[in-house]
Amino acid sequence: MTDPAASPVLALLGALGAPLDDPELARTPERVAALWRDNLLAGQGVDPAELLADPIPDAGGAVITLTGLPFHCVCPHHLLPTYGVVHLAYEPDGAIVGFGAIERLVHALSRRLTLQETFTAALVDALMTHLGARGAAVAVEATHLCLILQGREPRTARVHTRLARGTLQGRSDILPPVHG
Repeated sequence: MTDPAASPVLALLGALGAPLDDPELARTPERVAALWRDNLLAGQGVDPAELLADPIPDAGGAVITLTGLPFHCVCPHHLLPTYGVVHLAYEPDGAIVGFGAIERLVHALSRRLTLQETFTAALVDALMTHLGARGAAVAVEATHLCLILQGREPRTARVHTRLARGTLQGRSDILPPVHG
């Protein structure tokens, strides 16, 4: 094992009673370490300011809304994935960024050990602080495996968070309604 994160995975499997001599587990520690590093936690350490650092001048002043952006993160309480969609809007104050920058922001802020509530606030704060938006609003709809796998009913439950600041605070019309 050359990946330093693989050894703790192997130790965890052993501690949980997994048959470590099972051929199906032969490369599992390396695969798990790579998945966590390169995907589930790929946003750790990414600076939102850098992602929004190349704004484009905006004279139009329209509120910009992006909906249905997929995301996943990892619950810091149970180390299980949460996944869903993000809807966001911001009112520029003379500067906008490309849609790819917003998508990279969602990616970076979600692929971390984070609570959905924290993720929602981090998106709003990044748009307000690093893009200088006059207002920002975010709605997140997510499925939490920690909720579903612990046997609570209903198993199809989704969690919804919404936050708006600045000129978009109190504007319930700016983002799509949440689906139950």
